[in-house]
Amino acid sequence: MTGSQTTRRKRANGVESRQRILDATVEIAGERGYDGTSIAAVSAKCGLPASSIYWHFKDKDDLIAAVIERSFETWLKAVELPGDDAGTPLERVALMAANVARSLLAAPDFLRLGLMLALERRPTEPRGRTVFLQVRDISHRRIAEIIADLFPALAEDEVHTLTTYAVAGADGLFVHREIQGDSVDLVALFELHARLIHDAAARMAAQAGR
Repeated sequence: MTGSQTTRRKRANGVESRQRILDATVEIAGERGYDGTSIAAVSAKCGLPASSIYWHFKDKDDLIAAVIERSFETWLKAVELPGDDAGTPLERVALMAANVARSLLAAPDFLRLGLMLALERRPTEPRGRTVFLQVRDISHRRIAEIIADLFPALAEDEVHTLTTYAVAGADGLFVHREIQGDSVDLVALFELHARLIHDAAARMAAQAGR
């Protein structure tokens, strides 16, 4: 095996190990929360020694932050308004909302862990909480851009109000499903939520005579 092949193999093994660590962390954090997650528990779950985990991540907080970032990247891909060929603006918004809901069902770690950390107050703020608030701001800006594109005549404060309502409503629907379980049709509820926001935006524009 040549030197370059050895380097590629090591790199591939490193990527695989990192994913195994993150997957194990997701399982443990989902069961035990932030405080119940430990490097020792992650090591036992993924079958890698603690030294391997510390090679990839500085500490538990760094590990939790990486879980949030990975899940967020998957989720953010769904926050993309389909093209004009997907139908009317209302149909496009509903389709995007359904895609967002499906992405949360497939990778809920970003929002589940992030909300837990965001609602806690600690003497020293965990990096995971900081990362969650940062990526949440990215989400807010992305949704605001979509609303502004669909309703260009809306004032900035109106876009902000609608965006805040959209994010808060999505949080509530996600938490409701976390409590109630699979009986909650998150996709249908997200579609309804998106339609209501679209209708509200249309009314706000009409009332202003625009």
